[in-house]
Amino acid sequence: MNSSNPKDNISVGSASTATNRKSVTVMGLGPMGQAMAGVFLESGYEVTVWNRTASKADELVAKGAIRASTVDEALAANELVILSLTDYDAMYAILEPSSANLSGKVLVNLSSDTPEKVREAAKWLADRGARHVTGGVQVPPSGIGKPESYTYYSGPREVFEAHRESLEILTGTDYRGEDPGLAMLYYQIQMDIFWTSMLSYLHALAVAKANGITAKQFLPYASATLSSLPQFVEFYTPRLDEGKHPGDVDRLAMGLASVEHIVHTTEDAGIDTTLPAAVLEIFKRGMENGHAGDSFTSLIEIFKNPVRS
Repeated sequence: MNSSNPKDNISVGSASTATNRKSVTVMGLGPMGQAMAGVFLESGYEVTVWNRTASKADELVAKGAIRASTVDEALAANELVILSLTDYDAMYAILEPSSANLSGKVLVNLSSDTPEKVREAAKWLADRGARHVTGGVQVPPSGIGKPESYTYYSGPREVFEAHRESLEILTGTDYRGEDPGLAMLYYQIQMDIFWTSMLSYLHALAVAKANGITAKQFLPYASATLSSLPQFVEFYTPRLDEGKHPGDVDRLAMGLASVEHIVHTTEDAGIDTTLPAAVLEIFKRGMENGHAGDSFTSLIEIFKNPVRS
């Protein structure tokens, strides 16, 4: 689709010569990339955008963004390049053919992947003269542009500090350290909690619905349980850091009985037992390893020693 916006025809090279305006390139225009580019535009930035499917830039171009027709043009437009992609493999697929144009660029990669892949990518970019800052965004697209939202960052401190003002257009920033893998590590362990918790909510709701309880009826009770978790986390934190699991408050044997009751209740409701059965298996392994009289937190020792097939 052709846009009538005159900026759509401005050469990307000319964008980089505008010294009186702050500018950024955003590559990857899924919902998150769209939100980021939009917030930069609203904040007065000159925004160059690129996406493999060019039509995804149409709405942003109509708002004033500059469409880069190639990756090379997108890179040439600005020093600061924001990547919002599916994963780091997508980064290689996009940037490898343009490796010669990476020198001097700052790549802030807000894509998800593993800490090890992030470290490899940072080295790959450094070998090509670019600098890499890792980002782990802790909100959905609707949270972009809100000061209460935040993103984990890691990588060279001086690079992060040099671009902090621009990054804080998107969300608040939480710099975790020089290691490029740290931001991604913090991101993934937060996602570990989020997805496991939300899946347990869906499972509990399925059991509730099988017994005639609606999501609306269940809401205050689910919320109360989830709201109580920070108190438990705070209580157990010093014990976990000390590696102590006294059974003075709870005992694994009692927890095992509780999880067995959950499995049986799930079976009676005709609901899939895969999730609580997996939890039960972990409790049983803890019992087999001599933790019956210890707190359920002793199960962290089970996680540290995975079963090898």
